[in-house]
Amino acid sequence: MLGNFVYSNPTRLYFGDNAQQHLADALRPFGRKVLLTYGSGSIKRNGVYADVTAALAAAGKEVVELPGVMPNPTVDKLCEGAEAARRHNVDFILAVGGGSTIDYAKAVSVAAWHKGDAWEDFWIAQRDPQPGARILPVGAVLTMAGTGSEMNGGAVITHSGRRLKIGKVFGENVMPRFAVLNPRYTFSLPCRQMVSGIFDTMSHIMEQYFSGSDDNTSDYLAEGLMRSVIAASRVAIQDPKDYEARSNIMWTATWALNTLIGKGKSQDWNVHMIGQAIGAHTDAPHGLTLSGISTAYYRHVLPHATDKFARFARVVWDIPAEGKTAGQLAEEGIDALAAWISEIGAATEIASLGVTPSMLDDIARSTLIMPGGYKRIDHEEVIAILRESL
Repeated sequence: MLGNFVYSNPTRLYFGDNAQQHLADALRPFGRKVLLTYGSGSIKRNGVYADVTAALAAAGKEVVELPGVMPNPTVDKLCEGAEAARRHNVDFILAVGGGSTIDYAKAVSVAAWHKGDAWEDFWIAQRDPQPGARILPVGAVLTMAGTGSEMNGGAVITHSGRRLKIGKVFGENVMPRFAVLNPRYTFSLPCRQMVSGIFDTMSHIMEQYFSGSDDNTSDYLAEGLMRSVIAASRVAIQDPKDYEARSNIMWTATWALNTLIGKGKSQDWNVHMIGQAIGAHTDAPHGLTLSGISTAYYRHVLPHATDKFARFARVVWDIPAEGKTAGQLAEEGIDALAAWISEIGAATEIASLGVTPSMLDDIARSTLIMPGGYKRIDHEEVIAILRESL
């Protein structure tokens, strides 16, 4: 295992079908006034809102509500949240929802008291908050598994006018202080959202796995996580209320992107960059933008990492290697990935998400190309990958 790194994760997790019972105690240390942010209001229909507000009352908190966080939170919504946090001088932000809501809370936490233009400074310039800057602490109650936002410093924000969707990974001071993970809170999700989260989880693991050529412990961990999410997805698709399957999906999603399996890795992330650009142009579900382009992208880079893709086929998909070249085995691994995408009902082509041939150049221009994968791609290659994914 090559490279030098520091690993630390400050987020305390409460996991299980009674995890919400810890929420009041988790909230008590963090001041009196809480900004409660959530999405369209489904938490009021499925009982989660009642659980959360009861815990807030038990902890003696004064609550300021900020609903309406959209699946791809925008700069305008970020400004609204930052202004609300300042106006009410809140002490803490509690996000109740999936990755978008938690991303949003983290974005508000750094933007609220920032003296400059948060979008330009943090998302365009990718700067970090100044030492000593006031950052509001965040907690999370997870209702959709997939992004891993509950245990990392990432926050993805969309600028609708400029058709840009950009992620910023902040440090430990922005990570949630705690997260409540009750798998039953995910049961009321529509199947399309569950599937989107499942593939987002798989994609997070693959982005870190398909990089580097050393014998890396992180890759062995990644392989186990991929096998877990594949097995659990097959059960959950047949029975979305199978607790064991949904709990495994939730736990895998958290570990897929809490920075552990990326240690010692160069990492890729170009599937995410292209997928985010598609999302900025179509507002399509994030996980489905990833499933729509993954196989085309991986076939494009396969010649530069044939042995790794052959290992993927053999270890993750249990494809026999006997009598096959590494190239043949590698191709079969990508075929297995494509078959699984279809099996779980994720997007197999981006045309189904609203992408048209006339949009490809603009989407490619919105793609922030990352340097860490097996091949450094350029603008024309992004267009080719998009075209192959239509």
